[in-house]
Amino acid sequence: MTIAPIPKADAADSTSAARVVALYLPQYHPIPENDEMWGAGFTEWRTVARARALYPGHAQPRRPMDLGYYDLRVPEVRMAQAEMASRAGIEAFCYYHYWFGGRRLLQRPFDEVLKHGQPGFPFCLCWANESWTGVWVGRPEQVVMEQVYPGLEDQRAHWAYLRNAFADPRYLRIDGRPVFFVYRPAKIPDVNRYVDFWREQALADGFPGLHLIAVNHRTLPMEPKKLGFDAVVANRLPDTRPWVSRRDLRRWLNFKLQAWRRQPTVYSAQEVLSEPIADRPREGAWYPTVYPNWDTTPRHGERGLVMHGANPALFEGQLRRAVESVSERPHAHRLVLLKSWNEWAEGNYVEPDELTGHGYLDALRRVLRPTANLAAPSISDGRATAVSEPR
Repeated sequence: MTIAPIPKADAADSTSAARVVALYLPQYHPIPENDEMWGAGFTEWRTVARARALYPGHAQPRRPMDLGYYDLRVPEVRMAQAEMASRAGIEAFCYYHYWFGGRRLLQRPFDEVLKHGQPGFPFCLCWANESWTGVWVGRPEQVVMEQVYPGLEDQRAHWAYLRNAFADPRYLRIDGRPVFFVYRPAKIPDVNRYVDFWREQALADGFPGLHLIAVNHRTLPMEPKKLGFDAVVANRLPDTRPWVSRRDLRRWLNFKLQAWRRQPTVYSAQEVLSEPIADRPREGAWYPTVYPNWDTTPRHGERGLVMHGANPALFEGQLRRAVESVSERPHAHRLVLLKSWNEWAEGNYVEPDELTGHGYLDALRRVLRPTANLAAPSISDGRATAVSEPR
């Protein structure tokens, strides 16, 4: 299998319009903890395959196309993913990293990438520091694995693992500094001291520093400097809480009606993906996030959130605006987060499926590699048509 030329992680590919980093879920292989909670052989493919349409025009279930219901223990799958991402102009995968007081979960795919040097595709890590519970199936009181912070010895052990990943020549860097995302920074006790420890260890181990990025889940801007971070990204849908920003009473009543009918909460993708993300801090860098789609009903059923009518054309417009928002920065700092590469049970993925084909990958390529000369999808194209909203 041949992978298209891949930029070096320490020197941003200046031929691309921006440095798109795609969040990557390593969940698609069985582990004992999930087997015990959900049944033998569980992966989220089981959740994805069982999804059903919950209202007229609801595009479920979603079925993968080129890669099928893959297993991430298979190296050929990881190579194929890297090839697709590289050709689309994505610069790196950002692997979700799970560290629970010295215990790691879902580590096998990334560990094998690190150990064997394949695929030769840039990467970074996002510490998904939150407890695993049964919230997906309405049982939040059931804890699969609790996120804990035992203290200094655990921090040292965690750093020893991170240092090994940061030292890999494929690791994504900005100004020579390894990029590290933290999913719930405000959950870390005494987070400033935690961050200071990381920075001290990085300098002691010969790194020029770290580029630490806080992930923001709130409606209001997060100030990364107050937490000791260099930058922030938003990891939420823009403007999707009607009690915060929706002033149209008719629309608000429609949300209430959906709940009464035991339907998921449904938003218009046309409206959501056309809105700016305004989480810009007063101090520290800010990076935009783009979303191909959003539909959590495979996990949450009628409690789910659906971005109705999402399609590659709408995604392409959002991506162009995100790229434009960072276009005046030095190229190394033109970071855009893609949520996500493969979170199928949340609907945010760009891997090919039977509904849109390669539409999202083609959209990425048109924006990030404009010389690719791909035709833009039309809204009238069957694969890009937005169906009517539920009544």
